This record gives sequence, C-alpha cells and structure tokens, in this order.
Amino acid sequence: MSFPIKTCVICGEEFELHPDKPGFANRCPSCSEPETSDEPEPELEQPVDFAERKAEADRNAARRRAIRDLLYRGDS
Repeated sequence: MSFPIKTCVICGEEFELHPDKPGFANRCPSCSEPETSDEPEPELEQPVDFAERKAEADRNAARRRAIRDLLYRGDS
C-alpha cells in the first residue's frame, strides 16, 4: 500500500504521509519536530498571599454577578 505524497508548506519538500506521523499533516517530519529552546523552563508560579487571593475572589464574584445580571435580567 502506498502512502499519499504531500508537499511541505514550509520547506516545499515532498514526503509520504504515514498514518502515525507526528505533527501536522501538511508539514514534513523535519518541519513537524517541536522547536527546542535553550532557555530553561519557566519556574512555577510564586505562592499568592491572602490579600491577593481575596482580591481575586472579589473580582471573580463581581464578574459572576455581572454575567448573571446580564443573562437573567427581565426585559419587561
């Protein structure tokens, strides 16, 4: 069984599209490889103190209240 021949949209190289090929179907295997960066992984988020959590909770509550009011207001 022959596989369909595709042309890479990035480099223009022709390649066979195999069923278990990782990446995009319109890119050749070399262009589908994930880019590796020399930068270290970003560190995890710093712990949030009580005041920031409280402020965020208040903002979220206000946001939920505004959405609820918009969705369920009576247009009478």
